[in-house]
Amino acid sequence: MIIDRYIIREISKPAVTLCAALIGIFGCYIAARYLEDSVHGQLPGSTVILLVLLRIAIALEVLLPTTLYFAVMIAFGRLYRNAEMIVMFACGIRMVRVLRPVLFVAVTAGLIVACFSLYIRPWAWNQFFGLKAQAASNFDMSRMKGGNFYEIEDGKTVIFADNVDNRKNQAQNVFMQIKQHGTLQIIYAKLASQSPRDAATEPILKLQDGRLYEFSETEKSGEILQFGTLAMPLVPRDGVPLEEKVKAASAEQLMYSGNREEVAELQWRLAAPFSTILLALLGVSLSRSSPRQGKYAKVPLGILVFALYYNLNAIAKKWVEQGVIGSIPGIWWPQVLLAGLLLVLLWQNNEAT
Repeated sequence: MIIDRYIIREISKPAVTLCAALIGIFGCYIAARYLEDSVHGQLPGSTVILLVLLRIAIALEVLLPTTLYFAVMIAFGRLYRNAEMIVMFACGIRMVRVLRPVLFVAVTAGLIVACFSLYIRPWAWNQFFGLKAQAASNFDMSRMKGGNFYEIEDGKTVIFADNVDNRKNQAQNVFMQIKQHGTLQIIYAKLASQSPRDAATEPILKLQDGRLYEFSETEKSGEILQFGTLAMPLVPRDGVPLEEKVKAASAEQLMYSGNREEVAELQWRLAAPFSTILLALLGVSLSRSSPRQGKYAKVPLGILVFALYYNLNAIAKKWVEQGVIGSIPGIWWPQVLLAGLLLVLLWQNNEAT
């Protein structure tokens, strides 16, 4: 029990530091993406904070296994550097005994990751997409500034105006780019105004004296239309995109669907806790080093293995979505490869002791 508590404590100390650092870095990266919209008045500050917190909750599914993996490598790297592992082996303690507290921590972390992956992640995505849709529907021309580009619906609609009269809620020399239904529309209007806001309706933009250029993304054809007045919704009712439906769907909904995208999403969520356990055990094997080496000596190798593994996972998920491979083996073959590598390294370490 003393050995168990000691190893768990050695893993926990770098794990807390690494987790806080990764969350901070990721949170700053996400915040930077939305702060510009907040500065331009497209997103309220409170909405930006909520979006950042939701993205952090979504990312914890990956951040927690990453933290535990590198925390194990750092902890055991220190034990090898200080010759504590050599002393344990000399006292008759086998590698299997050393792995027991690591397995306990890994299984506990795996259960937490399973909760995030199966329940918290889809809930967070649902809230995130809801906030984004609400922000898009609250677009207000009076908050625009001349000479700036404004994106709606993650870049599907881009608006630019030379001059904006915020008091009259009008803009001059307006350019719009709209991507929808496999077509690209470019609109120029000399004058644009937004209809009075109504809580029950979406904002309508009225364009006057302009031209509309429409091009097909699949065919080499296009149309040019000249208009006197054109009224168009700023947020078209195209329904919820498939990607958003899949990410926000509950595990129960995905379980009874035969859609390739939903099968890949479900397998990704189910694989997350197993990845947590396998990576933690792999960290023990990869951290083996001589006392003359530092505790970070094997971290570069660990980063390489980790990057390769998660890239293989992403490729496997994409292949399932595209129908390149079926639901079996699905995205499970990277887990099998990782488990095979783990068994080989554990056997070598056990023979060495």
